[in-house]
Amino acid sequence: MATLSPTLELACALIERPSVTPRDEGCQDLMMKRLAACGFQVEPMDIEDVQNFWALRGDEGPVLCFAGHTDVVPTGPESAWAVPPFAARVDDQGMLLGRGAADMKGSLAAMVVAVERFVAEHPDHRGQIAFLITSDEEGPAQYGTKAVVERLRERGQRLDWCIVGEPSSTAQLGDVVKNGRRGSLGGTLTVIGQQGHVAYPHLARNPIHLAAPALAALAAEHWDDGNAFFPPTSFQISNLNAGTGATNVIPGALEAQFNFRFSTESTVEQLQQRTAAILDRFDFDYRIDWALSGLPFLTEPGELLDAIARSIEAVTGHGTTPSTSGGTSDGRFIATLGTQVVELGPVNATIHQVDERVLASDLDLLTEVYYQTLVRLLAC
Repeated sequence: MATLSPTLELACALIERPSVTPRDEGCQDLMMKRLAACGFQVEPMDIEDVQNFWALRGDEGPVLCFAGHTDVVPTGPESAWAVPPFAARVDDQGMLLGRGAADMKGSLAAMVVAVERFVAEHPDHRGQIAFLITSDEEGPAQYGTKAVVERLRERGQRLDWCIVGEPSSTAQLGDVVKNGRRGSLGGTLTVIGQQGHVAYPHLARNPIHLAAPALAALAAEHWDDGNAFFPPTSFQISNLNAGTGATNVIPGALEAQFNFRFSTESTVEQLQQRTAAILDRFDFDYRIDWALSGLPFLTEPGELLDAIARSIEAVTGHGTTPSTSGGTSDGRFIATLGTQVVELGPVNATIHQVDERVLASDLDLLTEVYYQTLVRLLAC
């Protein structure tokens, strides 16, 4: 194998650790040692069975935080991979293969190497640099960034800007950055019927028949128009469950799972109230169990987004497009501190797939973008 750049060396070392969520397998120890060596005060924050750490360099002034996760999703059948998923190989096409190459060990390596270079060249930089790293982003996400943010909030920790290393790019590095995310509100609707024999429907009450027009009404509802930064709120039914397994039994209940991906034009309370108002138009008994995964957040053009956009153009020669599309990320927790949050990472075409891969040279470009952003925000 040809000599690897410092970023690729670290990315490979991280990928080789099989940190399937919520395990970390030594990834954070490796990062913490590197950061401590360049002047960071490193604080492990293990919560329940989740490993996290918070690291800070500097005493005063604005804080630029790099955030990310060391955990990865399961590999699926390893026999389906071109190379073992935790072998970390660069192939003949210059692609770095391995679970986490794109999501998001490549970004973690780029962050560390960029910060090491910046600190070496600007030892007396203004402001503060921080790292917030978890091993619980791909899992339940209860004892990772969410829990660490609450500890930081309790101690009054300032957090001005945050770069999350999620793979935001679409066709080429930096063509898209995420400057916000939609909220995610899930619900489980249980419609209560009366079990009976299919031959005697007058003695039963079929919850599938009862629920069908109500679910159709929810699916047809126009929830909002979105705005300049967010598409309209969407409602999707993801699962329907009813029946006993027998073909001659009317079930006694139906369970429907659904999800709102919502913009800043709607609140959780509004969506819950409007859902109940629609269901109340129909003649059946029901209950809803709600689960809020995250509120929408938005970073409007300002110091952070401007610095990142200028760095991307300087390094790659092309501009970038801010976007709020896609799923949720740990940025939703960090944004609750009043922080400007932007997600910037490599191309996301193969994340969570067999043969996850990223163009190796893109990780070096990403390192340079992170470095130049540091210079624009914190160089004296």
